[in-house]
Amino acid sequence: MPLEGDLVRLREIRESDLDLFAELRNDLEMQAWSRTLPPDYTIEMIRRRYWDRDFAYRRTDAIFIIETKDKEEVAGMISYSDLVDRMEATWGVAVHKRFWGTGVGHDAADTLLHFLFHELGLRVVRLWTQSGNERAVAAFEKLGFKVAVRAPNAIFKGGQYVDNLCMDLLREERYALHPDLKDH
Repeated sequence: MPLEGDLVRLREIRESDLDLFAELRNDLEMQAWSRTLPPDYTIEMIRRRYWDRDFAYRRTDAIFIIETKDKEEVAGMISYSDLVDRMEATWGVAVHKRFWGTGVGHDAADTLLHFLFHELGLRVVRLWTQSGNERAVAAFEKLGFKVAVRAPNAIFKGGQYVDNLCMDLLREERYALHPDLKDH
């Protein structure tokens, strides 16, 4: 069952989504941070990593396709991993450039954050990015994330050194930003 936001639906991965996964993973501007330089993900690598993994009922990680509700266009991907029950998870998002500034990424993020805090009862959600991606940092700050760890000059990207950032959002901060939601 997909997660529903105001603008988006977060749904399961389909075979037809693999091309987009490769495009997002290979464009450093869209994904904001990469462990693989230069990016050279092939469809077959994406298939092995995301599509061919064994099915499990574990909820320690999940990957969702961001699909617009109005036109059912695939706008990107969003995920969580390393979930520790009722405690924490690492979160990530990659939105295709053509959807930047449309509210789609914000709605997808807000939808998944609601699920993580309200349904799974997490205490903190973390993400990793880099200081050179000012657009991503600003978007995360708008959602309430704050820089928790800064590793200065840890990433060489685009011909310059930038800081590796770990940002987090605490449960109390999330609910303070959304007084319409009741914490349970």
